[in-house]
Amino acid sequence: MDLKHLQDRLEKISVGYGVHLGFERDPDWFLLKLQEEVGELTQAYLQHTGRARTKGATAEQIRDTFHQEFADVLCQLLLFAKQHDVDLPAEIERKWLVYEA
Repeated sequence: MDLKHLQDRLEKISVGYGVHLGFERDPDWFLLKLQEEVGELTQAYLQHTGRARTKGATAEQIRDTFHQEFADVLCQLLLFAKQHDVDLPAEIERKWLVYEA
């Protein structure tokens, strides 16, 4: 999957989300939304590992939610990077892949 193409697709969805709910996606929103999603991933992880209330959800529902929260975090991170013109593939090459053996 091409990250740039994915970011463009996510941007369209995110713009529609903001319009539908009537709020401006200002620069702070991207970081705050990312933080919210990391919090939701944390909560899902705690439920998945038996360290939080299940709130009546089945084990399968808890696992599904846990897995979906990864997507939320990644998508919000991609949107945040796009907002700040970060070339993620280039930065991954520069920061991580230089250590490949």
